[in-house]
Parts: sequence; C-alpha cells; structure tokens
Amino acid sequence: MPDNLSRSYLSHLQCSSCNRHFDAQQVQTFCHECRAPLMARYDLNSARRTLDREALSHRSRGLWRWFEFLPLYQSENIVSLGEGDTPLLPLRRLGARLGLNQLYVKDESLNPTGSFKARGLSVAVSKAKELNLARLIIPTAGNAGGALASYAARAGLQACIYMPRDTPAANYQECVICGANVILVDGLISDAARLVAEKSKADDWFDLSTFKEPYRMEGKKVMGFELAEAFHWELPEVIIYPTGGGTGLVGMWKAFQELEELGWLEKEKRPRLVSVQASGCAPVVSAYKAGAQQCELWQDAQTIASGLRVPKSFADRQILADIYASQGIAIAVSDDEIIYSQKMLASSDGIFAAPEGAATLAALEKLVIQKWVEPDERVVLFNTGSGLKYLK
Repeated sequence: MPDNLSRSYLSHLQCSSCNRHFDAQQVQTFCHECRAPLMARYDLNSARRTLDREALSHRSRGLWRWFEFLPLYQSENIVSLGEGDTPLLPLRRLGARLGLNQLYVKDESLNPTGSFKARGLSVAVSKAKELNLARLIIPTAGNAGGALASYAARAGLQACIYMPRDTPAANYQECVICGANVILVDGLISDAARLVAEKSKADDWFDLSTFKEPYRMEGKKVMGFELAEAFHWELPEVIIYPTGGGTGLVGMWKAFQELEELGWLEKEKRPRLVSVQASGCAPVVSAYKAGAQQCELWQDAQTIASGLRVPKSFADRQILADIYASQGIAIAVSDDEIIYSQKMLASSDGIFAAPEGAATLAALEKLVIQKWVEPDERVVLFNTGSGLKYLK
C-alpha cells in the first residue's frame, strides 16, 4: 500500500453533458436527465499549491500512489491487488520494420487479473466499500467480470456477473473460482447489460456497468498519469487504443486535462487519439466517418476480440468528442489483421497480446501506409490484456 498519502482532492461529481453537480459522498450512478456519465471533479487549485509531482513519483509503486486524484476519502477503504504501474516497453524490432523510431507498448496484461480492467474495478469496488454497497453487479465481455469477481472477493462483497455464453472460458472460470454468481447470456454484452439493469432494480444490486457509475474511469485515467511520468512529464504524440466501452480513452483525456490544470506538464500538447475497433463491430468508426456526435447501435456485432464487441457505448458522445478534440481518428481492422498482428507482436517483441491489444498494431500499420504518423513521433500502443486469457 502506498505510504505518505494525504487526502483526496475530490470535490464533487459533474454531468458530462449538462454540467449539473452531484454529491460525491452519496451513492450516484449517472445523470438520468441527460443519460450521460458523471465525471469526478477535484480541487486542483489546492492540489497545485500543496502537492509535488516528484513526491508522488517516489512513493511505493502502484495505482494508489495517485490517491489525491482518486475518489476515496479514506485510504483504509482501498481494495488493491497491486494494480497499476505497468511497463512502457520500446518495440524496437517492430518500430524498425515500420520505419518508426519511437514506438512503445503500454502492457496492461501485467495487471492483476491479466488486463487493464483491474484498474477501474479496483477503484470502483473501493468506492463501493466506502459507500457501504455490499452487492455489485456487472455485464461483461469477459475481463471486467473477472476483475470484479477478484476485487469483490478481496473486499468481502458479493458479485453477480452477466456475460455472453461465448465469452472466453478463462474469463468464466476466473469469475467462478473467485466466488461470483455468473449468469451466461445468449447474445452480446448489450443483452447482458439489459438483464443487469433489470436485476439491479428488482433485487437491489449496484450496477457497475461501464460509465453508469462514475469511478471505473478514475482508475483507468491513471494510465494517462503514468504515461506523462514515463515521458518525463511530456505526452507522446500518438496514442492508439482499442475501444469498446471507451473508459480508457475518455479517462486518459481527462487525466491530461487534470495534469494541465496542475501545471505538471512540461509541454501542454496532448496526443492525437486513435480509436481502434473491429470491422465487425465499429460504431465509433462509423460515427467518426460521418462526422457525427454520437453512435448508432451496431447490428450483428461479430469479432474475435470480445472486448471490442460492444454495439454502442454509453459514453459514445464523450469518446467522439475527445477524438475530435485531439485531432485524432477512428479506424477499423479485420479479424484476420488482428490475428496477423498478434503473431507479429509475439514473434518480433515477445508480447502475447490480447486480440484487442493486437488490433492497435493492425491499425498502426494502416496509419503508417497513410503517412498519418511521422517517423520520429512517439507512438504508444495499448495492449489491454494477456493473450493467455483467450486460449481455447
């Protein structure tokens, strides 16, 4: 557990659409008037006067060393399995092949439960514990369910998980062995989400669906803090991120805004965001190409990358707004391209990526051909999970 924590600077929650304020000391979900996510807001002016970024860098490693910018009021409510501070690895062989001099991968497979979902669920379960919520429910494409099951077990809370019947077996077994109640659904994560909504209302379970509570994103935003620190308080020129629900993409953009307000960045130039989806389920890509402000529900979603099989994110407006603001792009890749890139990452640089993570390399290959990236730009791929969890 990190040492020398002071206090969280959390001040309130704010609707991402109408800007209405909500009390962070009460149980909150989302803005029901706007059907929009709530964002945690911090007293960054006070933090700027009292905190030193170098002091945080010298704390014990892990997500929770950023406690002051996370939404807990009491550190004893932290539920941790050692998440965060995943490695930022140079991809020299792949970079040379692509003509890129500064290509990196942020390898989230080294988190507990084998994926980046550990970050968001650590924070969400910790806050649930602080708010005395004992029964937690979630729809999942796989990895979020495993993370909830693990962190709920760690906290002594109940977990109920709805997942598609064809979810990778490792995800199912992970949930079961951690003691969660698992319900298999004929359909997609959107079908699981509908059933979760019904059960949460009927049986008093707290719904941890993506963006339907405010705190999973706060765990994901720390990836942005870690990137800034790794690049000596600058930001890379390009971030390539696989997008299903979109918490990581929106969370990192929020982190960059907070770092700017703190005055901690040496150069206030944010990265161009690349949202990567599978061609068999690409609602963000379709909306981006149309210049739209929100997504249409994708019909007949199909892809081997189960985490990308999300027909429509609850935060579609935020995802698109952040891509546009960054002068970024949304791009789709085929399953064949994902499989090829997964082999290339493993054989060239020793990283057995999840299909979602491999999709970022497939997208990069297209962007290089289009000359959308320059040879000397710092480009970061995100591998969001371990390929081991997808073995049959």
